[in-house]
Amino acid sequence: MTGVPRLPTSLVAPTPGWTRSADVIVVGSGIAGLAVAMHARRAGLSVLVVTKSYVTAGSTAWAQGGIAAALADDDSPAAHRKDTLVAGAGLCDVAAVDVLVNDGPRAINDLLAWGTQFDRDSAGGLALTREGGHHRRRIAHAGGDATGAEIVRAMVAEVAENPGITVIEHALALDLLTDVRGNVQGLTLHVIGEGQQDGVGAVLAPAVVLATGGIGQVFSASTNPTVATGDGVALGLRGGAIAADMEFIQFHPTVLWLGGEAVGQQPLVSEAVRGEGAYLVDDDGVRFMLDEHPLAELAPRDVVAKAIMRRMRATGSEHVWLDGRHLSEDMWTHRFPTILASTRTHGIDPVTDLVPVGPAQHYTSGGLRTDTWGRTNVGGLFACGECSCTGVHGANRLASNSLLEGLVFADRIGQLLASGLPERAEPVEKPTAAGLTDPAARTELQRAMTDGVSVLRSEQSIGEAQRRLAALPQGDEPGTPAWETTNLLTVASTIATGAQLRCETRGSHWREDFHDRDDDHWRRRILTRLRPDGTLAVDYEPLATMAAEQGQVNV
Repeated sequence: MTGVPRLPTSLVAPTPGWTRSADVIVVGSGIAGLAVAMHARRAGLSVLVVTKSYVTAGSTAWAQGGIAAALADDDSPAAHRKDTLVAGAGLCDVAAVDVLVNDGPRAINDLLAWGTQFDRDSAGGLALTREGGHHRRRIAHAGGDATGAEIVRAMVAEVAENPGITVIEHALALDLLTDVRGNVQGLTLHVIGEGQQDGVGAVLAPAVVLATGGIGQVFSASTNPTVATGDGVALGLRGGAIAADMEFIQFHPTVLWLGGEAVGQQPLVSEAVRGEGAYLVDDDGVRFMLDEHPLAELAPRDVVAKAIMRRMRATGSEHVWLDGRHLSEDMWTHRFPTILASTRTHGIDPVTDLVPVGPAQHYTSGGLRTDTWGRTNVGGLFACGECSCTGVHGANRLASNSLLEGLVFADRIGQLLASGLPERAEPVEKPTAAGLTDPAARTELQRAMTDGVSVLRSEQSIGEAQRRLAALPQGDEPGTPAWETTNLLTVASTIATGAQLRCETRGSHWREDFHDRDDDHWRRRILTRLRPDGTLAVDYEPLATMAAEQGQVNV
């Protein structure tokens, strides 16, 4: 495939300096990883959680809006299902959506049992709000707009009290260890620690669950924390797993605009602010979303992001404005304290000021392809949360379904592991193809993806991004910067490949040279795997005819 660099099939070759073992290894410490750990431990299994920074440093802690489930008397799993399918733009896996919406309320009860303190209404019930794409108030939240932080607090405390779960921080997962049959038997990782848990080591287990979160640092600006470098997807690809739907990158429509040169993690202005009545205007004060979609500012995120980009192009502006001045100061103080503090830090008071906002990378609907039990195509390897592709999100994630997905499918992985572990065997060595990427190339990689494979895409822009990726220099010095940059290149190449092949506009994939959704040819997933020689191979997974069920709305 032209313009695609040759990618490494492993990051390290040296013999591990130390070894540990467990029944289950979980990579990642967000909501998905910690929930898997607790469900596996409930089954009596020994669990080792490895996370490359502090246990609280992942994306979950940054989640503002909340978690969606059919909890209200006027709501139902069927209504939640309908909203999820419409947002997914005809590409959802209906079986996975059914699991999500039907098991969702029970998953919320798990969070409550683990000590999560959700916000309550005056009658003592859960306070629920709306976000984009939802026709009901079904978003539970905590601390106003600090839902993720509260969930992480409760789950970390629960894990800390369980002696059957061991957590290793500052541990970057490198490569899967597999046996002669290709089944997983653990992984190698690099730990920055003390004593035997320092340097490159091996952790052995017949079941490995990847829950490493997002890929945000592939782009110049993202709402994701700096640890979100796509490690799980890249590691899975190197181990033989298949990735799917990688072209569907969700750009959050309302990220605080800090200037054209701002890079790295950007402050999010939650969709819940629009759910409480704030709206978008252009430089002339025109509320442009009223003409874009029946739900106006509460349309699915891809619709809002595209509308903002079109309005910015039409007016020549670098951003639009979020107007929440009609919300009370009490609303801002108690419902959105995190956002209020963040905007005021940057000299903007949303109580009295318009807030400059624009789209930035937020979430990837794709990842390692799994079934409804979290299993990948590699024996013993599971994926959960944002690094997985259950098919729940289709072409565009419905707001606040992500935390729920992590919880629901973590429970199912736990159920499967409780029924019996895969067979243990000795891992075997495998050859290494290609080399590491020079960490100094990270900025150019991010610029190439932002310029060519962002909200607006075309054959020409994606092709130019691919050429720039293929030209990135290699480096000889192993270490976290090089390993992370290599993971970023692997993920970026996979995203660009899918974006170039999908010749239509669907959900969060907007091709300027193909404006229409093409159900006749593109009701199928693009599957990507890494060949032993370091090149990418592509296949397709057709979907059953579900157009009427999933909605004919061209968004």
